[in-house]
Amino acid sequence: MIRLLLALLLFAGLARPAAAQSSLYMPRDIKAAYAKGTRAPDGRPGPRYWQNRARYDITVQAAPPARDIRGREQIVYTNNSPDTLKQVVFRLIANIHQPGAARDGDASPAYLTEGVQIDSFAVAGQAQDPKAWRGPATAKSVRLPRPLLPHDSVRFSVVWHYNISEESGREGTIDPTTYFLAYSYPRVAVYDDYNGWDRLPFVDSKEFYNDFNDYTLRVRVPAGYLVWATGVLQNAGKVLQPTYAKRLKKALTSDEVSHIVTAAELAKKNVTAQQALNTWVFTAREVPDVTFGLSDHYVWDAGSVIVDTKAKRRALMQAAYAEKTVDFRESVKNGQFALGWFSDPKNWPGVAYPYPTMTAFQGFADMEYPMMVNDSPQDDPKFAQFVQDHEIVHTYFPFYMGINESRYAYMDEGWATTFELLIGRAERGAAADELYRQFRVQRYIQDPSTTQDLPIITPSSELKAGYGNNAYGKPSLSYLALKDMLGDELFKKCLHAFMERWHGKHPIPWDYFNTMNNVAGQDLSWFFQNWFFTNNYIDLAVGAVNGTTLTVQNVGGFAIPFDVAVEYTDGSKATLHQSPAVWQANQRQATITLPKAAKSVALQGGLFMDATEKDNVWRR
Repeated sequence: MIRLLLALLLFAGLARPAAAQSSLYMPRDIKAAYAKGTRAPDGRPGPRYWQNRARYDITVQAAPPARDIRGREQIVYTNNSPDTLKQVVFRLIANIHQPGAARDGDASPAYLTEGVQIDSFAVAGQAQDPKAWRGPATAKSVRLPRPLLPHDSVRFSVVWHYNISEESGREGTIDPTTYFLAYSYPRVAVYDDYNGWDRLPFVDSKEFYNDFNDYTLRVRVPAGYLVWATGVLQNAGKVLQPTYAKRLKKALTSDEVSHIVTAAELAKKNVTAQQALNTWVFTAREVPDVTFGLSDHYVWDAGSVIVDTKAKRRALMQAAYAEKTVDFRESVKNGQFALGWFSDPKNWPGVAYPYPTMTAFQGFADMEYPMMVNDSPQDDPKFAQFVQDHEIVHTYFPFYMGINESRYAYMDEGWATTFELLIGRAERGAAADELYRQFRVQRYIQDPSTTQDLPIITPSSELKAGYGNNAYGKPSLSYLALKDMLGDELFKKCLHAFMERWHGKHPIPWDYFNTMNNVAGQDLSWFFQNWFFTNNYIDLAVGAVNGTTLTVQNVGGFAIPFDVAVEYTDGSKATLHQSPAVWQANQRQATITLPKAAKSVALQGGLFMDATEKDNVWRR
C-alpha cells in the first residue's frame, strides 16, 4: 500500500507540469512532438530529442569595387533524425534580391540582382544537374540520388557566385570598397522534430532559423583589404604585417582599447601581406551562421574583457569603421562594458558570453550575427550604445539558444528588448526607462489597430503590420511582468534553467512556458494564457472607492504590475505596489484593501503605459 501511494505521488509530481499546460492552446504539430518524446512536459528536451548538424568548409573571393562574389564549399551533413531523408532543402537567402522573389517590402533598382547562380553541385562526389536550383525562391528542395538514412551523413559540394547588392541592408555594399556579406553561402535548412523541413520563404522583414554547425571560412581578398568575420582568425601572422599582428595579439589579453590599424596606416598600403590575394582563415564551432565584412580603409580598434571570472576567460571586442564616424570610436569601450555586464552573474542574463570574439562593423542594418553586429552610425552616442547593446545581447537569444526567429520572433527580440532596458539602467539610469517607454511602448499603446492586438503567440511568419510590436515591445513587457511577479531571484533561476536546458538546441514557446512552470514550482499557465494567447492590451481604470476598499478595472486585460499612489484623508501619502499576481483570481477586476481612507488615488503603470490615462485617477 505504501509503495502504491509513493508511486501515485511520484506520478502526480511528474504529471503536474503537463497538467499545468492543459489550458494553453498547443498546435497539432507541437502536440505531436511531445507525444513522440522529443520534448518533455517539464520543459526539458525529451528523451528522444535530436537535431541535425553539419560541417562547412567555405571559401569566398571578393575584389571590390567589382561586385562579383565567388564561392565554393564542402558540407558534411549529418542526419541525426529517425527519418530517412529523400531530399534536402537548401537556403539561398541572397535570392531575395532577384526580381520576382517574395518580399514584404518594395525593392529599389539598387537592391535587385540576378541572385545566386549555382555553377556546380555534387552529392557524395556525384555531379548533379544545377538546374534544380534555378528560380527566385529562397528555399530550394533538392532530391538526393540516394536516400540519407538515420544517423548517416552525406557530403555536398557547391560552387556558386552572385553579385552583391549595391544597396546595403542586412548585407550588401557599404561603400565602393567596403562590403558586408551575410547569408552569402548556400546552406542546408533546418530539419526539426516538430515541423520537418523549414521551407518558410525569406521575405526580408523576418529573420532566420539555422542549425548549430562547425565552420571553416576562408575569405580571399586583394592585398590592402582587412577582413572581420564570425569566429577566430587563424592566420593573422600570414595576412598581416608583423607590427599589426603583434598589436592584435596584445589586444587579446589587454583591457586597453587600441588601434590595431589606423586609416593613415592603411593609406600607405603596407598593412597586409603583399600578395595579389590574401586568404583570411576563420574557424567557428557550434554556431548557427558565419558572416564577414571587408574594407580597404576601415579603422580597426580592439581590446578584450574578462567574461568568465572563474575561468578568467577573455573575449576580444573589435570595431571596424570609417575614420570620420564619431560614435564608432566608442564602440570597443561600450562593447567591453556590455560583454562584461551581460556575463556578470549579478546582472542579466548573467551568463558568461560564450564566444571568443565580438565585432561591431559599421554598416546600415542594426542587425545581429554570431560574433558580429552590423550597425548604422548614430548622431547620438548614447543611442548608438543602446543599439549596439541590443544587437550584442542577441548572442544569447537566438544564438546561444537556437531560436526559430522566423516563427517565434518574440523568443529573441522580446528578450533582447528586455536586456537592452536592464543594461541601459546601469548605463543611463532613469533615462533608460523613458527611452523604453518612448521607443518600445508608446507607439504600440496609442495604436488601436486590430493588428496590434493580435496574440503574441501568432506565428511571426503570418504577421506584417503587427510584427514589430508582437516581436519586441509586447513580449518584453510580458517578461518584465513575470520578473516583477516572481521576484528577481526566482525569475533568474527559471531563466537560467531555460537557457541551460536549451543551450545549443531549438526551443519553442511551450518549452519556455513549461520550464518556467517547472522551475518556479507554480502553475503560471493563467499568466501565459493572459499574455500570449489573448487580444489583450494595457488599460486600467479606477473603479469604486468605498472606505478602505479600492476596485481596479482591467479594461485592456493584460496582467500588469502597477502602483497605487494614495493620498489619505489625514494628509499622508503612500505608494502601494501591486504585482501581476493581483489578477490571478480575476483578470478583469482586482480589489485592493487600503490601510486607511483615501482622499485621492492614482494608478501608475510605469513602463506599462496605459491606453486611457484619464480614468486612472480618483479624487474624493
